[in-house]
Amino acid sequence: MPRVVTATAARSLADPVLERLSARLATVGVIGLGYVGLPLAAATARAGFSTVGFDSDPDKPRILSSGRSYIEAVSSESLACLVASRQFRATDDFAELADCDLVVICVPTPLTPQRAPDLSYVRATARTVARHLQRGQIVVLESTSYPGTTREVVKPILEATGLRSGTDFFLGYSPEREDPGNADFSSTAIPRVVAGDGPEATRMVEAFYGAVVDRLVVVSSLDTAEAVKITENVFRAVNIALVNELKVVFDRMGLDVWEVIEAAKTKPFGYMPFYPGPGLGGHCIPIDPFYLTWRSREFDIPTRFIELAGEINTAMPRYVVDKLEEALDRRLSKSLGRARILVIGLAYKKNISDVRESPSLELIALLADRGAHVDFHDPHVPRIPHTRRHADLHGRQSVAFDASTVAAYHAVLIATDHDCIDYGLLLTHAKLVIDTRNACARAGFQSDRIVKA
Repeated sequence: MPRVVTATAARSLADPVLERLSARLATVGVIGLGYVGLPLAAATARAGFSTVGFDSDPDKPRILSSGRSYIEAVSSESLACLVASRQFRATDDFAELADCDLVVICVPTPLTPQRAPDLSYVRATARTVARHLQRGQIVVLESTSYPGTTREVVKPILEATGLRSGTDFFLGYSPEREDPGNADFSSTAIPRVVAGDGPEATRMVEAFYGAVVDRLVVVSSLDTAEAVKITENVFRAVNIALVNELKVVFDRMGLDVWEVIEAAKTKPFGYMPFYPGPGLGGHCIPIDPFYLTWRSREFDIPTRFIELAGEINTAMPRYVVDKLEEALDRRLSKSLGRARILVIGLAYKKNISDVRESPSLELIALLADRGAHVDFHDPHVPRIPHTRRHADLHGRQSVAFDASTVAAYHAVLIATDHDCIDYGLLLTHAKLVIDTRNACARAGFQSDRIVKA
């Protein structure tokens, strides 16, 4: 006979956990201590919850346990205080998940080489959680994915234990909204979209995040919450593709797209400025839209805007390299295959050290493929970490940034517009500058040696 659990019984299981959340007596486990998980773990610890961070890389718990942070959003000083007060600790022993009242999954959701969703990290983590799943526990997925992932992928893995969502344990989804390098919006200041698998799960997820962040947005279902994050990133990807296409068109017309955008954004309604660049970077915008295009095929719905945006943004590094090659030939009578190129900025956006999906890596690879000697300088990235797509670049070190170094290259390519770069020194000593971010003009410098790309 199937076991029947009434709503009253589910509430009786939920109520003690809700009381522990309210009293800050609950233990929170955060799986994945990267750019999403570590800021969340620090925020939950600061909110008064005993927080345990889990990561399969043993080096991360070891580093964090010493009070040192490798994520800019969490300072070593604040982390050391949380470790010293025993509000936060890190481990690679996943058996300790059994002692947590609430488990949050913050693991990567990359693409396969065929641009299909790679949910291997989510599945593996869900199986790990299932091995230690306890009655009354709350499990929340934060990893970005297509609508239906929590319900169709995570839930069956957890229910294979014989426990049932909404009666024995409680399942939720809350998409991460981290913006690395944005000092105006910390983890707790960004409104949180939350949803649960049923009313009791929703109550519990709402109680947890309501104790950690300033504002909650509760939506009707897990799938809706997943769609919110996908929509945010599709919106940005499509609009960035639009201005990247306008950049190419206006350049052919002899117009400066940056000047056009600056003038257009003076309109107080009906326009929102987006800016072109050498390609898309970061974990979200280059990847997440393709999760929706993949999912939409199951419903026989084409996603032409999203796929076209992906084509345009993916083509930008080659456009930049072509502009560089043309400028070298026309201005210096130098072939790209015999040129020395200095790339400024390895991070995917300014003032951070995050290189995930950075277009700078693709630029370096493309330039090297065409025979150029390529170096990079990034004050935030001393050496290239291991990456899935450009493993051959692993370990290359940032070169010095001084007058003699800059002068030794035939061209300097500004890929990331870090504020700390001395653009005056760069322009004084560079033979040719390819500026993909309008960095020189924004710093107040103009020169006939600058080519915008």
